[in-house]
Amino acid sequence: MSFKNFNRGALGITPSKFGLVLFVLLWVASGIGAFATPSANPGQTSPTLCTQPLPSSPAGTVFLTRDEALALAFPKCKVERTTAFLTDVEAKRVAKLAKLDFSDSVVYPYRATKEDKWVGTAYFDTHRVRSLRQTVMVVVKPDTSIGRVEVLSFAEPKDYLPREKWYAQFPGRKLDDDLNVNRKIRGVTGATLTSTATTACCRRVLALDAVLREAEAKRVRDEEAKRVREAEAKRVRDKEAKKKRTGSIPAGDS
Repeated sequence: MSFKNFNRGALGITPSKFGLVLFVLLWVASGIGAFATPSANPGQTSPTLCTQPLPSSPAGTVFLTRDEALALAFPKCKVERTTAFLTDVEAKRVAKLAKLDFSDSVVYPYRATKEDKWVGTAYFDTHRVRSLRQTVMVVVKPDTSIGRVEVLSFAEPKDYLPREKWYAQFPGRKLDDDLNVNRKIRGVTGATLTSTATTACCRRVLALDAVLREAEAKRVRDEEAKRVREAEAKRVRDKEAKKKRTGSIPAGDS
């Protein structure tokens, strides 16, 4: 069968009608192709109309800045950011005290004073909850107990964030076996991973603070021992010098 006979006989469509049908088919196909064509920038996504990060985004929801958290913890205080370098031995000591993994070699405690009196130290700890992270500030008081716990940012869905009342369990707690979920720290139904991660954070901070205090105490002892050795060495030198000048041992130095 010829193409002419096929158009007329097989479909009953005249050439003019065939052209119209062909035009419609091509128009429809071009429309489908427009929807199916991939973006020229496949890695880009449409902007989200949201002025704050989404709760499930990597950045998470930010509740407080670092300065705001410090102002809440230490009103009318002078806060100094310090830097502490930990040896491998000290890092292992932190892990042993906390009963958790710890490998940081540099930490940044924020030491607060009021009228030249030390009132506490704040530590900022960023850690994973489920698959995303949260940042928590833990304040340690001079008596080695927790003074305050504040969540600065939380990247997991907000449903996994305990209520404010739950965090009130931490102030006054020290580093012992009771500082664990289902001991003196109540768990949270639906937020088990968050409560576990936050409690571990507090244990880690208290252990770190304890090791830094040990290191500072050792530094003070070493400086005092050095001062005593230097004073003794100076006394011996002065004694020898006086002996050379007089040719005898001064009275009281024998």
